[in-house]
Amino acid sequence: MVDYDQEAVETRIRQSFARQGAMETLGASLSSVSPGVVEIELNYDRKLTQQHGFLHAGVISAALDTACSYAAYTVTTPEVSLLTIEFKVNLMSPGRGERFLFRGEITKPGSNIIVADGRGYALTDGPAKLIASMTSTMMVIRGREGISG
Repeated sequence: MVDYDQEAVETRIRQSFARQGAMETLGASLSSVSPGVVEIELNYDRKLTQQHGFLHAGVISAALDTACSYAAYTVTTPEVSLLTIEFKVNLMSPGRGERFLFRGEITKPGSNIIVADGRGYALTDGPAKLIASMTSTMMVIRGREGISG
């Protein structure tokens, strides 16, 4: 793990997240950044559902992928970037809730490959309900033109 300056890492991640057109389109927000863990929140919106009114699997996957990737950014140095090279999603329960929380957490940091696990939760008045999990693998990119944090 890199030397951790919470303020600098969080600023870098928030600036990068702000450039994510996909997350902006979904209405997602970055709610928490800490060493090895990032959380993204999303309000229910009918425009993000499938035909039964549940949050679409593609939306769930995109939010989990993003949470895992930004968790990986917390364990990298500022000059590197990341690209997802593989992920596996398990959809465990329909995406039914007022809000959703997507948490990415580092499983194995590395200098070339980073593995993270993600969990997606539906939030209502009661306890959070686990709706999905992800295992994600990112490759570290250094010095590639057109790709930066």
